[in-house]
Amino acid sequence: MTGELTILVAARDEEERIAATVLGLRDLFPEAAVVVADDGSRDGTAAAAERAGARVIRLQRRGKGQALALAERRCPPGPLLLCDADLAGDLRPLVGTGADLAIAAFARRQGGGFGIAKRAARALIRARAGFDAGEPLSGQRALSPRARAAVFPVAAGFGVETRMTIDAVRAGLQVREIELDLAHRATGRDLRGFLHRGRQLAQIVLACGPQGVNFRGLRLPLVGALVGLAQPSSAPVAAIGLADDLWSGPERGFCGHLRGGATTGTLKLVGIPLYALLRTRSLSGALLVGLCANTVNQLDTRPGRALKGFALGALLLRRVPRGAAGMAVLLAPYDLREMAMLGDAGSNALGAVLGFASVRTLTGRRRWGAIGALAALTLVGERRSLGRLIESTPLLRELDAAGRTP
Repeated sequence: MTGELTILVAARDEEERIAATVLGLRDLFPEAAVVVADDGSRDGTAAAAERAGARVIRLQRRGKGQALALAERRCPPGPLLLCDADLAGDLRPLVGTGADLAIAAFARRQGGGFGIAKRAARALIRARAGFDAGEPLSGQRALSPRARAAVFPVAAGFGVETRMTIDAVRAGLQVREIELDLAHRATGRDLRGFLHRGRQLAQIVLACGPQGVNFRGLRLPLVGALVGLAQPSSAPVAAIGLADDLWSGPERGFCGHLRGGATTGTLKLVGIPLYALLRTRSLSGALLVGLCANTVNQLDTRPGRALKGFALGALLLRRVPRGAAGMAVLLAPYDLREMAMLGDAGSNALGAVLGFASVRTLTGRRRWGAIGALAALTLVGERRSLGRLIESTPLLRELDAAGRTP
């Protein structure tokens, strides 16, 4: 690897171990900068790392992958060595391999569960990238500048390593695993250990599915399609939204999509009202559903905003199906804490749920009044954006920020 090496360590509540890790890394790599991404520690992790000579980037508690992604952009360019906060051992052989992504494989197994998460990670890497990984969950990784550009921002949570290997292989980079004599703190076969591995497995699976990048530049799993599973009547809308999540271009808004021609945004503009027309057999019903879907989608520019809009609509209508409402409640903490994203699949589907409920509730002038109000909001969103309107209005701004991680 060429260029100045930076060592990046993600840490949370590691006050007892972080100093030894930092001192060991500084001894092994005296010319490298050691950076600790403190993921919202509630103990003295940050202070201990600074006393040991590391540069500390203090972050809100979001998760390992999010901490690495936010800290990496504040590190100097060049090769990068990722390391866990509780590691003991010599990582120097990892840096001199010549591979774009070199991964440390532990020569000795320590503790752990029954290997379910590791086997799942191996299977997912093989399915997504055709690579047989021996150590898919190792956090000790040396990245060339090319690998760094290809894999960052990394996937969220404990899915970071599995998805990183997939992205590197699919980018055509050389990936090698190097067996090293390393040690770290292993979780045991107790309740705490099984809960940890359960979260790890869930986040690995999510990391290998559809991904989106939020306003902060974090790469998060797109989970909005679950709304379609919970409320089958909105499943076609969720599918159309998911297509936009996966294959959309730079176009934004009605005008942008119309100028762009045959885009996934155009598919939404046509497909959602057409589906609503087939279901409601009513032009006003199709307009109402399409405008509701678009309005909630326009709100989905900050964590929790679209869900709060859906909640407000549900309170006004008092007739929202339980499946969609339950899924919205389930997804809310993950969306607010930036652990997952609704994406167009979720926001459009929730908007369509409100639309169909409105069709059942509103008739005559009330329905056309709702159509007019939603059309006006759409026009505001086209010219200014609903997000800017919310952020410039004190009461709306406070409600919008409630429950969100700063």
